[in-house]
Order: sequence, then structure tokens, then C-alpha cells
Amino acid sequence: MENFKLPKTDRRSFLKASGQLLIGFNLFPLAFCSPKEAEELKALYEGIPERAHQGKDVIDSWIRLDADGHVTVLTGKQELGQGIRTALMQIAAEELDVPFEICHIINGDTGQTANEGYTAGSNSVEGSGSAIRQAASEARLYLLKEAEKEWGISTDQLEVKDGVILGPEGKKKSYWEILDGKFLEGNITGEARIKSPEKHQIIGKTFQRAEILDMVQGKAHFVHDLRFPDMLHARVVHPPSYGSTLKSLDTDLISGMAGVEKVIVDGSFVAVVAKREYQAIKAWQKIKEVSEWEKSEIKVMSDALFADMERNSNSPQEVEKHPNIKSVIDKATKSHQSIYRKPYHMHGSTGPGCAVAKWESQNLTVWSPTQGVYPLQNTLADLLGLEKENIRCIGMPGSGCYGHNSADDVSAEAALIAKQLPGKHIRLQWMRDNEHQWEPYGSAMQIALEAGIDQEGKITAWKTQVWSDTHSTRPNGRAGHYVSARHLENAFEFQKGGFSGGSYRNASPLYTIPDRELLLHNYEGPLRTSALRGLGAYGNIFALESFIDELAALAEIDPFEFRIKNLDNLRAIEVIKTLKSKCNWENRDQSGAIGYGLAFAQYKNSASYYAVLAEVHKSPTEGKFRLHKLTGAIDSGQCINPDGLKNQTEGGMIQSASWTIMEAVQYDANGITSRDWNSYPIMRTMDVPEVEVHIINRPEEKPLGAGEAAQGPVAASIVNALSSLVDKRVYELPLKEYFEV
Repeated sequence: MENFKLPKTDRRSFLKASGQLLIGFNLFPLAFCSPKEAEELKALYEGIPERAHQGKDVIDSWIRLDADGHVTVLTGKQELGQGIRTALMQIAAEELDVPFEICHIINGDTGQTANEGYTAGSNSVEGSGSAIRQAASEARLYLLKEAEKEWGISTDQLEVKDGVILGPEGKKKSYWEILDGKFLEGNITGEARIKSPEKHQIIGKTFQRAEILDMVQGKAHFVHDLRFPDMLHARVVHPPSYGSTLKSLDTDLISGMAGVEKVIVDGSFVAVVAKREYQAIKAWQKIKEVSEWEKSEIKVMSDALFADMERNSNSPQEVEKHPNIKSVIDKATKSHQSIYRKPYHMHGSTGPGCAVAKWESQNLTVWSPTQGVYPLQNTLADLLGLEKENIRCIGMPGSGCYGHNSADDVSAEAALIAKQLPGKHIRLQWMRDNEHQWEPYGSAMQIALEAGIDQEGKITAWKTQVWSDTHSTRPNGRAGHYVSARHLENAFEFQKGGFSGGSYRNASPLYTIPDRELLLHNYEGPLRTSALRGLGAYGNIFALESFIDELAALAEIDPFEFRIKNLDNLRAIEVIKTLKSKCNWENRDQSGAIGYGLAFAQYKNSASYYAVLAEVHKSPTEGKFRLHKLTGAIDSGQCINPDGLKNQTEGGMIQSASWTIMEAVQYDANGITSRDWNSYPIMRTMDVPEVEVHIINRPEEKPLGAGEAAQGPVAASIVNALSSLVDKRVYELPLKEYFEV
């Protein structure tokens, strides 16, 4: 964000200029604002009337033009901090030929937006962006045809500027004048031509994200900030460990505490509701003190985890089959094999989970930071025995997750509590130890690699074995995937189902290798796991790109040249060459005081291409090191918003560096012991390295998902840099023993 500056503005002028904030109308009640601010909001922009979408093939389900000269974009995808609100509005504004400043957006609301499933897999700009681009183009064509009917002038003689259709002899009419208060009634036919890249005026340029201003200025933005009149506050007391059950609780003692409105005990699901949040916290603390639990122990300890993986995993799934890969490797000029390991990782959201729910007349409304409002709606219907049409889920910004953290669990619990107190808004927020102890983690993994190379340094054969627990237990219609649904008196059964392909994501090398085999050993581990940013790609690329460096050393070839030699994908080669140029590789410090590590991947072998160089310095502290700099190059196809793409990539680089150097979930027989930021430290500001990102923009190509591109390569690059300094290969994460942290 090199050119980002806070403008000199007051609230009123900011609101006038900001499309993003105004969508808050539909989410933040005016009661939350001061009387003066509420009046300003009313005077500025009232938003559009709420109405349900009519199907994915209807223009109005994606693009709406209201009578006041505004454009509203609708998407089923959630804003998770990745900047898709701004990017999707840029796409719509470009295709419609309207100013970006008049665009607004509604994210994820079962009452208004189309069902686009989960916001996951770096698919938002690729998927929703494509749908919005087509809908906006169809809307433009529809309006041009309306002008054609009225003026008797062919559409090829008309042009559009800032939402005004211009024709011969000075004819002009705005989109809104043509509609005259009516809806865009057309369908998405596929007839409308998408604007060619050389005509783009908005796509490819940086537009500031208004929600960043909200956060910097401390304005209401997150679901945590929601306030309603007479809203009640709740806390849930989760069991002390997996499988523990409630033996006894003196509910009368808790009910007598100041401000307590209700104590809920349903099996081992325990919650307290109070008038004020601090009163709820005090009651929560007391329940923890006086409740008695029948505890269940975790059987597999961390020091025996990987041995247990090998011993108790399922029979291998043959993802890529080869009749005799071992024989091919053995015939190679040189061969090598290694085993790599990563621990369980937390999402580590900086704010704990929070949701607001209201139950009224057999109807439920939930304001949630979920990654999928429709999957949430389906699963709440299963949990509560309601028809899904009686449930409205409204997506709200949360504290960040990139995967399946506590957002769905806290939403379900808020709904369970709200059912006990009809007519009241119930705000439930987890405590920090709830979040750390009960969120689903990214699975621990073991990856065994074996390969052969010829005398020229070409890889001839490659074998991969992956051991992993599942990377997806999202509650898509199955209430047993909510952790508290399993604790109810009439408990819902947790059915893990099949293991996802996320376990072997990016396990198959993009490199040109004639013979290969990929085996997946599915494993049911001791801890709760689900989707974490990148899924199995983080562990698999860490192993793959570390191993590539080992093979380069075995072949005695420069790591850049070794990768290029074994690739025939021209975009992949270009990313690596760009990085080599930008980091001035040929003139690097070779004194031995600085270690350099290269890594590359195309996320999912189908999304963004990304290469990174890590620079690790020896520390003045004996035997310790410090991550000094990460330099990345990324090709995400057509770049919608350069600043947004850089933000995504930089954030991924820093998060991955934190995982790689510092993070591992700790536990013992009695449960999770990583319950706060001291027992689960993450990278602090003072530890963050210098980060530099170079974008290869390809306007002629389709946009590619970028949100998870950096995770795996950064891990491997740090390990490769460190290994060059310690004169041995490092195979297991985290790297805490080597770094100053």
C-alpha cells in the first residue's frame, strides 16, 4: 500500500464518497449510531429495498440500479478481509460504464443474495467476479436495447459514459431514466460481450478500501460491534476437554448473580445470559469454578503422533497410480528421499468468535461471520428442526479466519440460546480460551518424498506419500459438525464422512516429471480438524519445495535454474525469472552470514503462480537467526486491484512465516494447553520481516485466485534459507528453536 493516505475528511464527506460503508445500512441498525449520525445516514443514501434474489440467471440477482442513481452489486461471497467488496464493485463498474464511487455492495445474505456456497479456495474473484462481470455486461446490453427501442437507433451507434447512454444528434439518457424505477428484468443470456482489457478504465487500478478506513478510525464494522435495543449478552462454558460430560452445576447459584437473565443447561451444553456483557463474563467465570465434569483423556500424545499416523492410518488411497515407481527411481542416475512434518495449527483469529441471533415467532435471524450464509442456514435448519425458509443468515465481517474457525459454532450456539429467549437479540462472544481450545485446527501432516534425477538434472520419477487428517469438516447441512450440538442432551452425531482432496492439495508437482505416484494415508487424529488457509497445500508445498532444493543440491545446479530446467509451464518460468531479477540474485551476499531460500508453486496447480525468496540473517545471539526479508512475485492473471492483490499476498506471507517459525498447538492427556497468546504465540509486529511483492499483470487472461498462493512457498523458502546456514537439512516445523522469537 505504498500510496495509501488517509484523506482529510469529516464523517459526512466520507460517507458521501464511500460505497462500501453505506451497505452497512442493511446491517447496522440506526440505533447503533448517535442521533446526528443517524440523520446524516438517512439524508445521504437509503439503500435499496430488500428483496429476495430470483435465481442466478436473472440480472437483478447480481446488479440493481435504484431510482437515486446508485448501483448495488450483490454477491453470496463473504468479505473476510481479502478486499473482494472493492474488487467486485470494480468489475461491475467497469462493465456497466459507471463511476466506481456510485457503487455499493451487499455480501452474503440469504434474504437477498444468490447461493454461492462457501467463500473458500481462493475462488471469489474467479467465481463471483465472473458472474458479476457477465451480469453487469448483460445489464448494459439490456439498457442499450431499451434505448434502441425508444430512439430507433441501433445499439452499435450508441455509447455509454458514466451511466449515460449517448446517441447521435445529442441524444442522451441515463440508465436510471430508462428504467424509471423499474427493475432490471432481463436474464443473463450469454449474448453480451465482455469489455476487452485495452478499454478498461477501472479494472487494474488501485481503489482504496473504505472498510480499512472504518477499522483505522475505530468505527463500527465487525459483527462484534452490532448493538440492538435491549440486547442481551451470552457466554458458553464448553467442556474442559474433548469428550468430557457435565456431572453437576448449581444453577440457582448462578441465577442469583447480578444481571443474570437465564442459565441454560442442556446435557453438557452450558450457557449463561445477562443484561450486560461483564455480568455474563462474571457468571461464566463462576460456572467454570463450581461445575463438575466427567473428564475424558486424549490418547495419542504429540511425541507419538507421527508414529501413530504411520501405524493407524487407513490403507493408502492411490491418487496417482504407477505400476512400479520404485524401480524407475532406482534406475535414475541419482536418487534421494526425505520425510517432512508439520504440526497442528490454529486459525488464531485475533478476535474471538461472535454472533447475534434473534428468535421470534418460529423465525430465526442470525448475524454471523460465517464463510457461507447458505450452508449455515441449511445446518441451522437441521439443528433446530426449522424449515430453512424460516431462517435468515446475514453475513458480517468477523475477526478473520481463512477457513473453518469458530464462526459457525458460535452462530449455532447463539441460535440455541436465542430460542430460549424469544423476541430478544442475543449477542454471544467466545472467550479467548474457548477460541483456542475448541476451534477446528489445520491438521498435522507427514509427507514422505522420493525421486530420481538424470545426469542433466532432469527429474525422472517422483513418489509422494501424505499422512493427514481431514481438512474439511464444515457443517454443510449436518448439525453434528457443530461442536455444541454434540454436547446436547439429545446429541447430534458427528459423522466425519469421507476425507477431502484438500489433504493432497498441491502434493502433485507442477514440474515436468514422466513417472509419478501419489498415495494418501487418511488418518483420524486426536484433535478436531477442518479447513485452514490453503488446506493441505501448506504442508505439501513446504515438503515439495524443500525437496526440490535438496535435488538441486544433489544435481549441483543453482536452485533457480534447477526449477526452470524441470518446468515447461511458461507462466511458471516467468514468475521464477521475474523473482530472480527483482531480488538481484546474481549479486547476493555470499559471505555466509545470510541464507537465501527459494520456493515456487501454482496454488492448486490451477490458480495463482507464486515464487518467493526468503532472506535469513544470523543473529548476534549465538546460534540464533532472524527472518529479515521475503520477496515475492505473483501472477494472478488479470489483476483487478493491484493494492488488493499485494495486501492479500503480503498477509499470506506474514501468516505463513508465523506458522513456519513459531506456531504449534500444544496438548496433553487432559486437553489443549495452548489456550492464550502466551501458550500459542504468533508473530508480533517487531518480528515481521520486510515484505516486497511484485505483480505480473496479465489483463488478457482470466483472474486467478490469490488468497492462499503464498502459504506453502513461504514455508519452504524459510526452511531452505535456514538449512543453508545451519549446514543441515531441516525437516520438521515449527522452527522456533532456531529463531529469535
